[in-house]
Amino acid sequence: MTSCPCGSSRPFDDCCGPILAGQPAPTAEALMRSRYTAFLRHDLDHVERTHAPEIRDDFNRGEAERVADESEWQGLDVLRAEEEGEAGTVEFLIHFRRDGKDLRHHERASFRREDGRWLYVSGEVNPKGEPRRVAKVGRNEPCPCGSGKKFKACCGK
Repeated sequence: MTSCPCGSSRPFDDCCGPILAGQPAPTAEALMRSRYTAFLRHDLDHVERTHAPEIRDDFNRGEAERVADESEWQGLDVLRAEEEGEAGTVEFLIHFRRDGKDLRHHERASFRREDGRWLYVSGEVNPKGEPRRVAKVGRNEPCPCGSGKKFKACCGK
């Protein structure tokens, strides 16, 4: 048995194989992994079939075929996967090589379960994390480092 290309460390026949063959994915993450594997295997019917109905017409088959043909797929890293009820989010990083360059695709994808099947709804490419929030410390306030000195005489120098 060969290892699944999605990076799950499971055999293909126990991982993405059944999903590509038409079985429903058990989780949004499993669907995401199967979609990556479908690109790698040039199974664009699976990619198109797993789009939500409202975005299915936006699928550019010719462009998808070109990307699949011109890319050397090097790996998938699932950074975070969450599900709440019938909605799911998967943040992932795809590593690939095209035109002699090592590239990556970072996306936070949204999924929903409809009639027992997970569907791809949308994706945010190169998502930004939550902005850092920093409390401003006044010059004459105690230093937040805990030294007991005023900020201006300690870390504020």
